[in-house]
Amino acid sequence: MNQYLITAYDGTDENALERRMSVRPFHFEGAKKLKEKGQFIFGGAILDNDGKMIGSTMVLQFEDELQLQNWVASEPYIQEKVWVKFDIQPFKVAQV
Repeated sequence: MNQYLITAYDGTDENALERRMSVRPFHFEGAKKLKEKGQFIFGGAILDNDGKMIGSTMVLQFEDELQLQNWVASEPYIQEKVWVKFDIQPFKVAQV
């Protein structure tokens, strides 16, 4: 499987945190489904200095680019514009 590091940043508008929180259950539901299929390795929120969520980081793995693109097309944080900027890089989790 190919592994990917996703680094994503939330919007900075006044409704950004509210939007994140309203979409969060759907994002977690999708992450749980990925975990059940062995595609979710780890992930979590990026915090600012005050502990406020401002983005996310995930490491996912997929058999091919099509699966990755299908995830992008269905990820609630992307579809509902919680993440306004995201980057996907090939990644390899260290086996230590």
